[in-house]
Amino acid sequence: MSVYSIASITVKDWDAYGEYMKRAAPIIESYGGKYLVRGGEILADSTTWHPKRVVILEFPTIEQMNSFRDSDEYKPVAEIRHNAADSEGFTVVGYDG
Repeated sequence: MSVYSIASITVKDWDAYGEYMKRAAPIIESYGGKYLVRGGEILADSTTWHPKRVVILEFPTIEQMNSFRDSDEYKPVAEIRHNAADSEGFTVVGYDG
């Protein structure tokens, strides 16, 4: 069953974050993941939550997502993200109805 990583991101250093985006995408894809949302216009509604940037990733399984996050090739790239942006996120298991 697919799983989704949903993150709210506040970028502090766009130059470094741009490098992160360039380097992260092929690693994500190599673990079966794909971007569903990568930034984009955020439309207002009645919520009090106002994220600056939203990223949603889909992976076929939780195992593939965890393998990506724990991989040796992603660790130095993740360090770029941690230095360039503040983020909050969670994982959601998809609906198989």
